[in-house]
Amino acid sequence: MNNFSLLIPEFMVAILAFLILSLDLFLSENKKQILGWIGSFGFLVILFVTIFVAEDGELYEGLLVFDDYTHFFRIFFLISGGLLFLISREYLKNRLKYQGEYYAILVFTVLAGMLLSSSSELLTAYISLELLSFGLYVLVAYDRYNPKSNEAGVKYVLLGAFSSALILYGLSNIYGIMGTTRFDEIALFLTSNPNFSPGLAIGFMFLLAGLGFKLAAVPFHMWAPDVYEGAPLPVTTWLAIGSKVAIIALVLRFFCTAFLPAVEEWQLVIIVLSIITMIVGNLSALVQTNIKRLLAYSSIGHVGYILMGIAALSYTDDRGVITTNLTQLVSNGIIFHIIAYSITNFAAFICVIVVYNQTGSEKISDFAGLSDRSPLLALVLVCALFSLAGLPIFAGFTSKFYLFNAVGAQGLLWLVGVAIAMSVVSLYYYLMVARQLYIEKGSDTTSILIPASLKSLLIVLLFGMILGGVYPKPLIQIIQLMSNAVIS
Repeated sequence: MNNFSLLIPEFMVAILAFLILSLDLFLSENKKQILGWIGSFGFLVILFVTIFVAEDGELYEGLLVFDDYTHFFRIFFLISGGLLFLISREYLKNRLKYQGEYYAILVFTVLAGMLLSSSSELLTAYISLELLSFGLYVLVAYDRYNPKSNEAGVKYVLLGAFSSALILYGLSNIYGIMGTTRFDEIALFLTSNPNFSPGLAIGFMFLLAGLGFKLAAVPFHMWAPDVYEGAPLPVTTWLAIGSKVAIIALVLRFFCTAFLPAVEEWQLVIIVLSIITMIVGNLSALVQTNIKRLLAYSSIGHVGYILMGIAALSYTDDRGVITTNLTQLVSNGIIFHIIAYSITNFAAFICVIVVYNQTGSEKISDFAGLSDRSPLLALVLVCALFSLAGLPIFAGFTSKFYLFNAVGAQGLLWLVGVAIAMSVVSLYYYLMVARQLYIEKGSDTTSILIPASLKSLLIVLLFGMILGGVYPKPLIQIIQLMSNAVIS
């Protein structure tokens, strides 16, 4: 008998989406900004319910699993959804129409992220992934009178559909050979048959290629810079943070619970993907003049670091024996890094959104003299960039140190060397932006006003970046607890 009370947070999120759509029908155009506050409050209520009421268990004989891992990512997506509503308000008011539909679609993408983190079967995960993708297709092209947004939407739909086809073809091969798509049953099959047959190898490669498109891993990254540039800025924020974290949550559970017994068959492939993703992402960012494109290539580089962690989930010693003693350490490092990355990117994108709301420019050169026009914006943005680069006292440094240390402990010290070299490269293009903020003088000297809600949010995120860098212990303890759920 299925206990549907396990889905209470997901049901509440779906109800919130329909509530926003219903209210939008009755609110006049000049009052629709209240929808942003209603959505944020709704996410806050659901967050409390998730923390204090959510239960552990399974649905549909394990197709959906609700454990500490699921609860952690549920909380992440609910907080992120609330933040996204807040940072979208001014942008929507000034630049977009149909606020109710925008917010409702955004809520459905949050729901998809929550379902992805609980999926323990490939077809269930695919359906959740498509719910996420369909929402993002619409949101990317939401600025319908902007040619760049239209172009980004077309590219994203075409390549997104292609990647979905790759995933489905990979699933068909895996199911045809194994007779199952459940993670635990895949693990049992591979335990007794650790060597990939040609058909299974093809299935895995197509599945990996499809997920690589969704993550924007090289060489499947070609859509990301154009889509990031063309999408409305709050949507770009969600692409850089929410969609990536949702897919990484799925990938981490999949590899930890299903594919570890066959690590020798796929580890080298992931290592190669990691290296070229780190190199191409960081080197391509060096020549960017648009801040959104720069952050797009930066996010590609960070996907490379995550893939490095995926490759190091298990270790094969000289005798060919697979050991998973340090798997949890690597898993903790991956999760810690994506949380630090998310906090830092929220801070960076909020600064970009505030500047764009008042100047209408995305060029890096137009950030010149920002320290004189808005000292708080300049401070938070430069701290976010330094955190992304991995400089000390910021969360990005501690998370990289934790992740790189875990990968090195698994015998991939040379791969950590590549990651460190690319982190040094990334510091150069982040410093290019910092130079504009504090050294170059801009032609426009008018002050930039920050809405009170965003000012408070920037201060909280700045505090979070620093706290995560100097005292990460509480977060690490939470991550350790939830990581047990997928490693056990």
